[in-house]
Amino acid sequence: MKFTRITIEHDKMGGAPCIRGLRIPVATIVGMVANGMAEKEILEAYPDLEPEDIREALLYAAEAVKERQIPLVTA
Repeated sequence: MKFTRITIEHDKMGGAPCIRGLRIPVATIVGMVANGMAEKEILEAYPDLEPEDIREALLYAAEAVKERQIPLVTA
């Protein structure tokens, strides 16, 4: 899968994946969605974002999780 809206620049944000070089980390957007924020709220908080940026951030996160195992707490 090719991501056209996700950039990684080693001199910006410590090389974290960001949206279109805007210094808005993918993790920030995914966290906002996970916390129940609506797309409209996210776009209001970050006016430089576009709806497609949010969708691609979620797709990127989904692909990233496929690439490795994340330890889970078990009961």
